[in-house]
Amino acid sequence: MCFFINTRRLIVALCCITVGGCAVGPDFAPPVVSPPIHVQRGAPDQPAVSADEFSPDWWTFFGDPVLSRLEREAAAQNLSLKAAAARVEQSRAQVGIAGSVALPQAAAGVSGLREMASANGILRLTGEPEPKPEAASGTDPFGTASLEQGSGPAPYNLWQYGLTASWEIDLWGRARRTKEAALASLQANQYAVEGMKVSLAAEVARTYLDLREAQQQLAVAIENRTLAQHTLRLAKSRESNGVGTRFDAASAGAQLAAVASSLPPLRTKARTLMNALALLLAREPGSLERELGAPLAIPAPPAVLPVGRPGDLAHRRPDILEAEARLHAATAKIGVAKASFYPSISLTGSFGMQALDFSNIADWGSRQFVLGPVLNLPIFQGGRLKGQLALTEAQQQESAIAFQATVLKAWHEVDDALDWIGSSHAQQQSLQTAVSESQTAYRTAQRRYEQGASDYLTVLVSQRDVLKNQQDLIAARRSAAVAVVGLYKALGGGWDLQAEAGVTSVERPPAGVTAHD
Repeated sequence: MCFFINTRRLIVALCCITVGGCAVGPDFAPPVVSPPIHVQRGAPDQPAVSADEFSPDWWTFFGDPVLSRLEREAAAQNLSLKAAAARVEQSRAQVGIAGSVALPQAAAGVSGLREMASANGILRLTGEPEPKPEAASGTDPFGTASLEQGSGPAPYNLWQYGLTASWEIDLWGRARRTKEAALASLQANQYAVEGMKVSLAAEVARTYLDLREAQQQLAVAIENRTLAQHTLRLAKSRESNGVGTRFDAASAGAQLAAVASSLPPLRTKARTLMNALALLLAREPGSLERELGAPLAIPAPPAVLPVGRPGDLAHRRPDILEAEARLHAATAKIGVAKASFYPSISLTGSFGMQALDFSNIADWGSRQFVLGPVLNLPIFQGGRLKGQLALTEAQQQESAIAFQATVLKAWHEVDDALDWIGSSHAQQQSLQTAVSESQTAYRTAQRRYEQGASDYLTVLVSQRDVLKNQQDLIAARRSAAVAVVGLYKALGGGWDLQAEAGVTSVERPPAGVTAHD
């Protein structure tokens, strides 16, 4: 009775030590991120932006319902996004596995064995056993016909059942640091999914804008083919009437062929881009031709772009948050490695019944138990523990550098996106003027040519200028729209900041001591 009381006191004392125990290793502190002065002040040539917060559905700024529908479908059906969500569930399961280390482990077992010791084994050291009386008389209930005649150890039955349990006392926080690292890894994978949402939204928008550009280029080429056909008929008519030259007719025919040659590649490009969108939406090839086949204008972004506050970038971009979570996990793993230097204490116990005769298996006298602590002290590991600690510290340094690189890349992307928007806007305005002037020049040259006041070369040059300027203007409109896409991707748009509340939080164990090699 005294033994049970002392054992119970020991268990209670160890539990109290576990609850109040400290965790070795460094405690994670989130890095402080400050925006560069250039981004804080803003460049003098930046486009019209405001510090207003923007919606996570930034693509609605374009006012294109088709784009908005594609974005919603991609977010729900994209296969890469679903695969990333499955990886999150894997990490969630890893958290459960890591958390089980700190909990008691119990198992139940039942066995019924027929055993016999070897007559030529270790029992020979104790002398040759005498023949069993039961074996000689043939009354041994466990014997067989062949063994009843023998003189060695008699076979016997062994029946037993019971429970076994063990619990490693987390004195140094190894289990807590393990779970902390697993939770941080889960958090990193959750942010990775949000980062994929940002990239997916930008990829859908960019591909959609490329499609509209190809369709607009095709429409312009078809329009210019019609003009070239009209010019060719006019040149041939003037040639047949003796007021034109063969050179004019041949040049007009060459211009028509050149314009017509651009149509097949543009049609192929449009179909390829529709298939690229279908892939992002997890659809079959050709499934979007009916929905997107009609050419529409490239959607224009708003005149003023809400971009939020630069200082919020570190908390808005999921890739920065993911890098921070991975740094947290790497820091917690240092604590796991340091805890391996300290002794571990486990409580082990078992209770069950054991009997040679099955009819006695339920008797209280058949009970057996084992209960007590087990101390494991690492004395010599051949440098394994030091190597493991050095490895985790190097991995933590790598994660810290990766975090710095992610933040620096983010600032560069934002700054480059703002510059790109500014230059695209200026280019678009200049090309708009160029298209208007070149169209005026072409109409003038065409009218003078019809009146016989000018040669065809002037018409040909002005027609080529119109086609080139129209193509450049369409490309500039696409470039300006894609620049907005790049800006909101750089700002971390495309995921709901409120969704961060659903990201797993990481509880840090109490501050602990530092292990010394």
